[in-house]
Amino acid sequence: MYLLGTVAMCICIMFSSCSEKSTKTTTQGGIRIYLADKPAVYDAVNIVVSQVSVHIADQDSESGWTVISDTIQTYDLLELSNGAMVLFANHTLDPAHYTQIRLKVTDGCNVVVDGIPYDLKIPSGEQSGIKINHQFQIQPGETYELLLDFDAEKSIHQKGNGDYQMQPVIRAVSVATSGSISGVVDPDSINAYAIANPDTVAHTHSDTTGYFRLVGLPAGLYSVQIVPDDATYADTVFSDVAVVAGQTADLGSIQLRKK
Repeated sequence: MYLLGTVAMCICIMFSSCSEKSTKTTTQGGIRIYLADKPAVYDAVNIVVSQVSVHIADQDSESGWTVISDTIQTYDLLELSNGAMVLFANHTLDPAHYTQIRLKVTDGCNVVVDGIPYDLKIPSGEQSGIKINHQFQIQPGETYELLLDFDAEKSIHQKGNGDYQMQPVIRAVSVATSGSISGVVDPDSINAYAIANPDTVAHTHSDTTGYFRLVGLPAGLYSVQIVPDDATYADTVFSDVAVVAGQTADLGSIQLRKK
């Protein structure tokens, strides 16, 4: 009888432990971060990210960080335009309110100009990291999706000595509350701008088929300006284009007119 009682107690403890682990798993949430970029005048912009972390609200600047990726990855930002994006980090998180994302970079970042690579300096990128202010809530059993939209052209500056330096300009947008605008243009080489009050929120360049897609747009009304690369064609503007969260506003086929 004593042996049976002991076995029964062990079984109860095992089930209790499993139950606690299962409860802990299901009460966690998650985060997915995607990376995108606007077009720029360079051949390539390569950044080497060594760590991605997020900061919980009301915690100090040292202990409040949770690492969600520590795999060293190299990204050419210029490959991530016109709707292209890459999954940057995917991790479980405890439910809480978070206020910042931090990217740490390491050696190897460069910008390619006319086929020649130049070292790209990112001040404090390896020590304190690139910090992006963005507040979000992790809910139990739900995954928060975030888009980090780099602007390489605004971020990179050539100094007087010829060196290249990046002061990152990054827009953080919740995927759940944003949508996109797309279209196909003839002739097929254009720049497209999504403008709101009166800021340029997103910018892209069409691909070789004339297709363009402006992503990460908070829901609302936009003006879309189409600027042809061929100066013999006139700019075209679409007013009051409505963007709905989770949807793409398709402008269809756009035939540009000669000046």
